[in-house]
Amino acid sequence: MPIIKGLEWTFDTVAAQYEKLRPEYVPDLYEDIFRHKQIDQASHALEVGIGGGQATLPILKTGCKVTAVEYGENFSQLCRQKFREFPGFSVVTSKFEDFAGESGSYDLIYSASAFHWVPEEIGYPKVFELLKSGGVFARFANHPYKDKGREEMSRAIQKIYDAYMPNATEGSEYGEKEAEERAETARKYGFTDIGYKLYHRTRSFTAKEYTALLGTYSDHMVIEEETRKKFFAEIEQVINQFGGQITLYDTIDLELARKPQKAGCGRRNLVHKRIRVKAESFSCTSVSETPS
Repeated sequence: MPIIKGLEWTFDTVAAQYEKLRPEYVPDLYEDIFRHKQIDQASHALEVGIGGGQATLPILKTGCKVTAVEYGENFSQLCRQKFREFPGFSVVTSKFEDFAGESGSYDLIYSASAFHWVPEEIGYPKVFELLKSGGVFARFANHPYKDKGREEMSRAIQKIYDAYMPNATEGSEYGEKEAEERAETARKYGFTDIGYKLYHRTRSFTAKEYTALLGTYSDHMVIEEETRKKFFAEIEQVINQFGGQITLYDTIDLELARKPQKAGCGRRNLVHKRIRVKAESFSCTSVSETPS
């Protein structure tokens, strides 16, 4: 879905629906993060833009301390309740740009489908400053694409978009080129050991489920309510005409980058070099996963 700057506030107005309908992330993604940076009970992680907590549980299960920075008050309250059983979890209700964190205090900083809301020239330097020497920044996001198995249905839905959201372009499927460009952004701000990886899955929905999901996207939420109801009703009608099901083809991208180790660390420098070799091979791989 297209990103319109200035609409980040909209998600918090549908926090419960967002938490229910937005997807989590594939297990392989977390395995790759933990291969790049070992996380345990002694570690402190920072999540930028927790939203409904779709990316949080696998990090918490390592036993580490997790501090989340979340702009929305409703999301903050939802996640405090959702992860109340984890004593090392806390939420700071703030924009990341305004967050007053301690420099060099985090082993891992990660952001799932949220970091695009932070201005690049503010976000990357701030992540770099907050990370410990050798700490890792993991940025990842889900990129849904149209139902490739039902092209006629996809074309019919696009015609509805042309009528209700004429400025919304269909766009191309997210791929290696986009992921590599996003990963290389970190290099401008002093990061090393930069790599990326893509994961693939499909998700299927009934007509009602699909329009409920659309109702969690910022550019759809700002449409006038009665107009939005008609818009969604027409989409549902098309999906029902083509068998009552629509499938999204997701591409999840993960970009990893490291704050360099300080010079003179002795044995730790040798470990750092071995990790770097792994990171370089990491950037050339993609996997496919279709969950049940």
